[in-house]
Amino acid sequence: MAKQQSKREAPTADTQIAAAISSTISAVSFQGLTIVTPDGNPATLAVVDQNGKIVEGGPSVMRAVWDVAIRSYRNFLIGNGHLRVLAKPPEHIKQ
Repeated sequence: MAKQQSKREAPTADTQIAAAISSTISAVSFQGLTIVTPDGNPATLAVVDQNGKIVEGGPSVMRAVWDVAIRSYRNFLIGNGHLRVLAKPPEHIKQ
């Protein structure tokens, strides 16, 4: 016999965090990150150097940021929160 859910359970609500930005950044465990500009258009993340030059951007940067954040949180949960998590390009294969 399957367990039935109570009809009194409250629906899952969004969790809001105050941030000093004008865009909206959201994260869902099975979707990853989503960014929306103040006017409602989709946006992405980019790596910007100290001179304002965009080094790289797009879905690959968003995925790397997501992966690092998740790995860091998992390390925290298992008691290894002091470990640094890095996302960096693979080393060139020496021939």
